[in-house]
Parts: sequence; C-alpha cells; structure tokens
Amino acid sequence: MMPCLIPRAPDWWGFFAAPTPAPVMQAAGRFLANKDEMIMKMQKLPMVLLAIVLVSCVPLATATSTETPMPTATLTSVPLTNSVVPTSTSEQPAPVFDLSKFAFPKSVDATKHYLFYIHGRIIEEQGIPAVDPVFGEYEYQSILERLSSYGFVVISEQRVKNTDSIEYAKRIQKQVTTLLNAGVPATNITVVGASKGAYIAIYASHFLENQEIKFVVMGICNPEIVADFKQNHIFLYGKVLSIYDSADYQYGGSCEELFTLSEGNEGLSRHDEIVLKIGTGHGILYKPLDEWITPVIQWARNP
Repeated sequence: MMPCLIPRAPDWWGFFAAPTPAPVMQAAGRFLANKDEMIMKMQKLPMVLLAIVLVSCVPLATATSTETPMPTATLTSVPLTNSVVPTSTSEQPAPVFDLSKFAFPKSVDATKHYLFYIHGRIIEEQGIPAVDPVFGEYEYQSILERLSSYGFVVISEQRVKNTDSIEYAKRIQKQVTTLLNAGVPATNITVVGASKGAYIAIYASHFLENQEIKFVVMGICNPEIVADFKQNHIFLYGKVLSIYDSADYQYGGSCEELFTLSEGNEGLSRHDEIVLKIGTGHGILYKPLDEWITPVIQWARNP
C-alpha cells in the first residue's frame, strides 16, 4: 500500500488565515456580490478536499509491486530478523545443515570408534536453529563436526517435539546393541548426552547393563532429577563421566549420589565428575567448548 500523502495546501489557502490587503478585499467584495453562489461553492469545498486526500491514498491502477505479499496466517511464525517472506504457509523451511551424514550407519565397520551425541531439549522445541534468549544459539552442527573431527563415527539425529525420553533411550539401546552384534567392541562405543539428552543417556545405560560401554552425561544431575532416578530404581552401568558448570542452577548438579547408588548395584565399573568454572551455567552445552569437548574425547578414547 502506498503511503497516504496529504496534499500541500493550495496557494489560496492563506486567504483564510493571513491579513487581507485592500485590493484583495475589493476583489472579494465583487466576488461576494453573488452571495448564494459563494455559499454553494464553500459548501462543496470540504468534499473537494476529501476527494483529493482519498485519491492520494490509493495506488495507481497501473502500478505493480515487486514484493511478495505476506500471508496473514504466517505473521506469527516469521522471526523479526528474517527478511525472507514465505510464499506459502504449507512450505517447510529448508534444513540448515545435512544431518544425514550423522545418521546411524547402514553398514557397520567393527574397527571404528562410535560416538552417540544426544542433544538438549531446545532442539526438540524449536528445531534447527534453536536460540535461547540467555544462552544464545545451540550450535548443534558445530558440536557434531567438532566431535567427528577426532575420528569418531558420530551418530546423532534431531528428535521430534515432546519426545518420550524412556522410549528414545530404548532406541539408543537397540542401536548400540546393533553395533555390538556387528562385532564392535563395547570399549569402542561412547554415548554422550546433554541436558535432556543426558537424561536419555542415563536410561540407555540402565537398559544396556553393559559395564564396558562409556557414557558422558552433562548438565542433568540436579537433586530433583536424581531423586526421580532413585525413586524409579534407575542404576548406571558402564564407565560414566559427569560434567556440569558450577553456575548451572537449572538442571546441573553432582551425580555423586547416583554414582553411589549404582555402585551398590555393581553395574558401574568406573566413574568420574568434572565441575567447570566457566560461569555460563547450562549455556556451556550450547557451544563446542574445549572445556567439555576435550574431556569427552579423552573419556571416549580411554579403554
């Protein structure tokens, strides 16, 4: 829509506001001689002005727009920072990066080292990219590429919204079992989980009951969640490393109580915990920081 332009007042408009010179008064006197005609013209004047304003607000019929109109139904779904206007509400956004190379392999090489990365909940909620107002973008692609740069076969997939954690843990269990059945040594398999992904990894450890598989759980052991594991008799198996930031008051916390509980069940063969002092809390999981990437790689490589 063209902007509504109020026309500039005609030159004669000042006649009604400025002092009137004598010659003009004489002309006005002659003009007012016919009073009825003057009254009729003055009555029509507002309508003329209104017509001028309305005409200026309507685009010419011959004008064409190069912009694609914004569908009304998509207004609430378009970010303010996105300058691309969707042409159809049925279109799906193109994937930001190719996740297919991180899919579970169609053929298994028993000599390779395999690393599962299970992302946080925000990817479920927002898709890719996912941005937290405090922690910023969850750099999913950068994390996967960084982990794979160390020679691991990295396996990861984007979960759907509101994925059931326990059912997804069973999916991880089946995939790990497939690797084991194909001849991959248990010591060559590592499962890494961040936030909700760590919750899933703990259940996967419980379901697998394998003392040689390695797990890394990050930002998950706050007291309420640990109490939930204890209530449901969830024990850790294998070699488990816990990592969290000391400023993570949201979900992070020590897994020591869960370690102690699991040691009593004799399924936990080795465990350790690293408390980072970065200060960004849960935000450490959003970026491939050396502070957690390095110990993850070391844990995965250690037999």
